[in-house]
Amino acid sequence: MLDDRKLEVLRAIVEDFVSTTEPVGSKALAQRHGLGVSPATVRNDMAALEDEGFITHPHTSAGRIPTDKGYRLFVDKLSSVKPLSPAERRAIQSFLEGAVDLDDVVRRSVRLLSQLTRQVAVVQYPSLSRSSVRHLEIVHLAPNRLLLVLITDTGRVEQRVLELPATLNDDEVASLRSAFGSRLHGARLVDAPAALADLPDAAPTAIRPVLTSVMTVVLETLVDQPEERIVLGGTAHLTRHVMDFPQTLRPVLEALEEQVVLLKLLGEVNDPSAVHVKIGEENNVEGLRSTSVVTMGYGPDGSPYGGLGVVGPTRMDYAGNMGSVRAVARYVGELLAGA
Repeated sequence: MLDDRKLEVLRAIVEDFVSTTEPVGSKALAQRHGLGVSPATVRNDMAALEDEGFITHPHTSAGRIPTDKGYRLFVDKLSSVKPLSPAERRAIQSFLEGAVDLDDVVRRSVRLLSQLTRQVAVVQYPSLSRSSVRHLEIVHLAPNRLLLVLITDTGRVEQRVLELPATLNDDEVASLRSAFGSRLHGARLVDAPAALADLPDAAPTAIRPVLTSVMTVVLETLVDQPEERIVLGGTAHLTRHVMDFPQTLRPVLEALEEQVVLLKLLGEVNDPSAVHVKIGEENNVEGLRSTSVVTMGYGPDGSPYGGLGVVGPTRMDYAGNMGSVRAVARYVGELLAGA
């Protein structure tokens, strides 16, 4: 464990290096941060921090920079994330509330995160597997054709056109609509098979063959094909940090192009009450081990709809980025919960 003064020295090194990109020396620290001790004492503290692996020197310069371990301790010791100003909070709320549908909410969230943090923003669409049925509409397009429209509690809309094995009249379509609606309204998508299990036996004999066809398509839509989607924005921000990637940006860009990688990244987020930070080598994805990833779930506690976050170099404004991710996640969660 480090004493309070060494922690303060580490905090000062992180903050100076993040803002200047230059290795930090003891004299500059003592002058800029009012540590209350001499540069010689600061040098001794820096030597102790280096021995413990929290800082290192990149070359023969007397200056030091944080290691992944140093950033980790800095983040763990943050007493609070940087709060957004009232003007920023109002701007976020106004911008998101102007969305016209779920796609627009996701696109706006990506733009917001990217602009607020100047990092790569990643937003996951609400997962169908975590959603509930708000409404299932059955529209009679033709005597032997139906349109199924599924609307989830997160505002996601799925549509399927179904060719029927027989013709139906309007009264029979209304009977279908009532049969499915009474069992699925408010049900979690993962519970849909159980909710519909005995429906064919309970249905009038005349519509049973058609009902079975509709039921098959409904279950495919609800359960068998829960498409998971990710939206990415602000990749160009990485070019502002080329000095933070001394080898090459290629592994980072390749990792960000993989939908499966991003889904895994956000799939680990299951707590919408806390911001999660993975730094450098803590990332399981090899291409992202030169980055830090700040994520948070959005939606109800215990059952988030999805996750969002930012990806950038380990030399980032952790307090500010964590504050932005938390603010956007909370507004998106509240917006979709009230949708």
